[in-house]
Amino acid sequence: MSTSAHLPAEPNAAKTAEARSGGTVTDRLVEANRQYAASFDNAGMDARPVLHVAVVACMDARLDPHAALGLELGDCHTIRNAGGVVTDDVIRSLAISQRALGTRSVILIHHTKCGMEGLTEDFRHELEDEVGQRPSWAVEAFRDVDQDVRQSMQRVRTSPFLLHTDDVRGFVFDVTSGLLREIDPVK
Repeated sequence: MSTSAHLPAEPNAAKTAEARSGGTVTDRLVEANRQYAASFDNAGMDARPVLHVAVVACMDARLDPHAALGLELGDCHTIRNAGGVVTDDVIRSLAISQRALGTRSVILIHHTKCGMEGLTEDFRHELEDEVGQRPSWAVEAFRDVDQDVRQSMQRVRTSPFLLHTDDVRGFVFDVTSGLLREIDPVK
């Protein structure tokens, strides 16, 4: 399925047209899942990533970490959030990935033209004003994507909860060219 959630071709064209024109996006995605499940053959796959790597990436819809890195299903753990920043929850996921499921390497991927570059902590204050409750989380916005990758690498490398911190590399994905640019951890 593509990122635009197109349904795969199926024999019953009327059913496809109905699913595309009626219902919600979620209805279309659920139908796509039914079609996916009809040919699903990965029931015996192990939860341990074949390549022993965890990828932390931004949730941006323009970034497909598996395609960008040439990964197949089962090769890695993929952890995504706004900005691809290393938060406490990312450390939690990495600790489980390493300690329970055998990953040893971490790849961090931020990207150009990220929406997090335009936000500030004012976003939290605006939410508080709107809903009457301050979010318990930080926005983790940034102005310099390279520096934020460095900060994320440092958070992984210094976490006491992670066993494997020697193979941590950070990259910026160019949303125009599709190329990754590696970030030197020290600048």
